[in-house]
Amino acid sequence: MHRPAGSVLCTEIDSKTDTVSNFRVLIGVTGSVAAIKLPLLVRKLLELPRVEVRVVTTDHAKHFYKTEDLEVQIYSDKDEWEMWTHRSDPVLHIELRRWADLLVIAPLDANTLGKIASGICDNLLTCVVRAWDLKRPLLFCPAMNTAMWEHPITAQQISRLKEFGYTEIPCIAKILVCGDEGKGAMAEVSTIIQVINEYIQKASVSS
Repeated sequence: MHRPAGSVLCTEIDSKTDTVSNFRVLIGVTGSVAAIKLPLLVRKLLELPRVEVRVVTTDHAKHFYKTEDLEVQIYSDKDEWEMWTHRSDPVLHIELRRWADLLVIAPLDANTLGKIASGICDNLLTCVVRAWDLKRPLLFCPAMNTAMWEHPITAQQISRLKEFGYTEIPCIAKILVCGDEGKGAMAEVSTIIQVINEYIQKASVSS
């Protein structure tokens, strides 16, 4: 489903006219092995009524899933640079920020956690986060090795994101892919869907 940047892509992002009542979920995916669950997360979200989904991926996250397994538009760093060639051209991370009603980063790896906590925006996803409208929900699902999770800096960075107004969907304890056992695994997809659906229901009531 990945298409090169161009007029069609711009139109998809720009226009809310035809589907104004739909709830738009932007999934950010980073380079954790938990990214293998991205196709399942997308599929379950699309099962919810009147929900649109787009994906913003880091380059390292692409190692863990196949784009052909996703039935939604995927955006990566190269799209941002291919879309913008002249001063009047749209800026992709701003257009995505305007498009989405909710951003969920699943998984959020240790590297990107550190970047966001520090305000670094050196790829498409972190630029979307840096430009995010804080009146809209931003959910994050940490995922990393237990030893990385237990490092003192992790709690500080998680706390920092919460100070920004972001909502944590906590990681869980299990046997990790690397063989270690302990906390650090991304929340179950069913849990993530449940939390997102709560925000969808709130938006439906308020509208």
